[in-house]
Amino acid sequence: MSLAAVVQGQTADSTKQRSMEVYGFAMMDMGYNAGAIDPNWFDVMRPTKLPAYKDEFGSEGNMYFSVRQSRFGVKSYTPTPLGELYTQFEFEMFGTGVDAGQTTIRLRHAYGQIGKWGAGQYWSPFMDIDVFPNSVEYWGPCGMAFFRNVQLRYMPIQGDTKLTFALERPGASADQGSYGDVISSAGLAPRLQVPDFSAEYRKATKFGYVELAGIVRNAAWVDQNSSDSLDLDGSALCYGLNLTSNIHYGAEKKNTIRFGFVFGQGIQNYMNDATTDIGVRANPGNAKTPIEGYALPMMGGSLFVDHFWTPKMSSTIGGSFIDMTLDASS
Repeated sequence: MSLAAVVQGQTADSTKQRSMEVYGFAMMDMGYNAGAIDPNWFDVMRPTKLPAYKDEFGSEGNMYFSVRQSRFGVKSYTPTPLGELYTQFEFEMFGTGVDAGQTTIRLRHAYGQIGKWGAGQYWSPFMDIDVFPNSVEYWGPCGMAFFRNVQLRYMPIQGDTKLTFALERPGASADQGSYGDVISSAGLAPRLQVPDFSAEYRKATKFGYVELAGIVRNAAWVDQNSSDSLDLDGSALCYGLNLTSNIHYGAEKKNTIRFGFVFGQGIQNYMNDATTDIGVRANPGNAKTPIEGYALPMMGGSLFVDHFWTPKMSSTIGGSFIDMTLDASS
């Protein structure tokens, strides 16, 4: 069940309109899981949450019901001397991070845009939401870049063809954590000195579009165990490229092929379903720094076809993969 309402009004200048859109939906998802999965992720398909050994998460075969995908949002459009001010506030009930497994409010978007500038939590330019298939499965393909991040963005080209640059919050992850969560047990603390830098360029075509996005980020950590003889300070340069496209075909071009391929190192935080972005390897011959951190290489891809049988009924078929190298010497 969904809702949408638009409220309009006039500003002091009667030639300009301001409006507000209220939208959302209540959704129940039910299914049967023939295997087993981490109970905090009982209602989604996440390969990284599957058991690492037999019976890690109990017996296989469980029925589930969920309303955590339900969503509510508000958009506003206000004329100003500098151009139209657009804002969006949206949340759902799918708990992650410390709220994983719970039905609780989770912020999706808190964003404002005026002219060529935007700020707040919104889709990262490194990802392309338009390659997400038309599926009721909530989490989506594991091999696609998918991340909403707090950012300051500049958009010199807007419209069907667009160009965007952004400075993004460093160290965050799709599960609302930080790479610091992984290294803290070793007495290390993350050092976030510079923002992540991302950019995207989308070229509109008669069949759809082609988009290329990139990101560069620095991951650093500081050894807080000053009393021992080891020095585990370190940093790693992380980068990635993401090529995506939508190809429309058929009557009125309502059917779509959605394609994406992403690769890089240390960008797992920006992926839809991946593990940590910083790994550890041996550093032979160095007694002071016997181990060192490094950015984990990875690549991922997705290919889906959405077919509309009628304007209100569709089906989708496709697949996705992600590959990560855990040992840089391999």
